Amino acid sequence: MDTPFENTYDLTLEQLENLDKAEDMMLRNNLGAAEKLLLEMLSEDEECIPVLSNLGHLYGRHLSEFETAIEYYNRVLELEPDNAWARDARRRYLRYVE
Repeated sequence: MDTPFENTYDLTLEQLENLDKAEDMMLRNNLGAAEKLLLEMLSEDEECIPVLSNLGHLYGRHLSEFETAIEYYNRVLELEPDNAWARDARRRYLRYVE
């Protein structure tokens, strides 16, 4: 399947579909289902940066669990130190816990 973007992380079709589902669930405020799906995906690939990033977004933006969001962004940055998006998001949530 061709994607309209570069599949930088070589995600499978199933991973791409599940990420779309999780993002849609977050938009529809179905946060428990989004969390469950993302955590299931993470259990299958503990170093999947898009999943870690989405969990950081879910916990920070939607659930206001800032420390948990920071933990997920830290994991992204351990795997990909130059990830500016994760670094900026982590900085945003650090203000709430320091």
